[in-house]
Amino acid sequence: MADAPDCEFCRIATGDADAYRVYEDETTVAFLDANPAVEAHVLVAPKRHVEDVFTTGVSEAVFATVDAVAEAFRADLGADGFSVVHTTGPLIGTVDHAHVHLLPRWEDDDLSLALPRKPLDEDRAELLAERLRKSTA
Repeated sequence: MADAPDCEFCRIATGDADAYRVYEDETTVAFLDANPAVEAHVLVAPKRHVEDVFTTGVSEAVFATVDAVAEAFRADLGADGFSVVHTTGPLIGTVDHAHVHLLPRWEDDDLSLALPRKPLDEDRAELLAERLRKSTA
């Protein structure tokens, strides 16, 4: 099913590269990250080579797999919660095959996914909300 033979994630999807698989269906594969940020850090990827989860018709399948693995984090690992990270475009990193990072979380873990914050500018917020409402209508 994978269509980019030079892509590491395509090779994992076809079974031509080793990975510790935790879930698989017709459309997606979930496997342990080879360089985990936390124990049980999982990558969820479509089997088909695509660069963006959201513009290629695979988001529903990918996030159904995220849901299944997140439930396993709770049921089997006793995780207190989980974090989901996905990046698109040129910011994607070293692998151009779309994927989602799923990280189990515990109250006492030392994982930091902090985002710098500043107060919302109300004038700018209204303009942004208006633009986004028009685009999503």
